[in-house]
Amino acid sequence: MNYLAHFYLSGNDTGLLLGNFIADSVKGQKHREYPPEVQKGILMHRFIDYFTDTHPITERTKQRLRPRFHHYAPVVVDVFFDHFLAKNWNRYSAVSLEDYALGIYDKLQAESAIFPEKSKHFLKYMRMYNWLCAYAHVEGIGEVMLGMSRRTPYQSGMEHGADALREHYDEYARDFDEFFSELEKACALHLSQ
Repeated sequence: MNYLAHFYLSGNDTGLLLGNFIADSVKGQKHREYPPEVQKGILMHRFIDYFTDTHPITERTKQRLRPRFHHYAPVVVDVFFDHFLAKNWNRYSAVSLEDYALGIYDKLQAESAIFPEKSKHFLKYMRMYNWLCAYAHVEGIGEVMLGMSRRTPYQSGMEHGADALREHYDEYARDFDEFFSELEKACALHLSQ
């Protein structure tokens, strides 16, 4: 899952939110350098990624994308699934996506002193281009994926992500609906342990 899902699955817990945001920039045992509540978020992020990457539904989705995106297919799935979460946000929250996104950006900015440099850089652009709201529109997904394509060291094909989303839109929507309810349950169980 991509940023919006990680934030949503953090609930109202700021430590989980911060950890979920910085986790990709915190490698190995470096998570132990953070406060316990942030460590919990980093470990939750890793749990979400593992659950997503190894789930049969996302494997089916990746297979549909592999001919075009090769080893970047898992990244594309993450962005597509955030699209469906954003597009159907009113199913998951009583707060509008716009208000939710602004609140997230503010919380992250307020705590950014503890972030790795890479995370600070990402937050700047996430807020500037309002990625969380952009996810709700296919055109926004196109812009996000074009930016991702420019940052990859190899030919990723992600600049064509919006076209790929349109081609099998209904199948991806079904995959997301089927998968996300399982992910929510798995996260609730993970946090209860």
